[in-house]
Amino acid sequence: MPVLVASPTLGDLLKFELNASYTRETVTLKAGTSYPLGSVLGRITASGEYRLSPAAEVVGDEGAEVAIAVLLDAVDATDAAVTGLIAARGPVILAESVLAFDDSVDQPAERAAKITQLSALGLVARTTA
Repeated sequence: MPVLVASPTLGDLLKFELNASYTRETVTLKAGTSYPLGSVLGRITASGEYRLSPAAEVVGDEGAEVAIAVLLDAVDATDAAVTGLIAARGPVILAESVLAFDDSVDQPAERAAKITQLSALGLVARTTA
């Protein structure tokens, strides 16, 4: 019998949020990627669009290397830039296990740095059971 695996839901990611009217924003996500729920995002300085926050500065996407938001729904922006709902400021508690990082963020120290950047904004990632 095949094993069924459910994708994470908003309830899996978002463990506490004081006031959704304050903590959330709608932003434009850069085209070319399918963003999973829990994507750790940075903002591109020149365009104001958001993308997965890389481990280091990427030419043309300067500014995005600083993690400043977490995507609260899965968004397919493969063909064009689209809008998405983010947690932009806290107090918010997120499940660390559901956070999705850019492929370049592949070392524990890099993940810890992104989590520290988020926590400075009140977006606190916790290990949950």
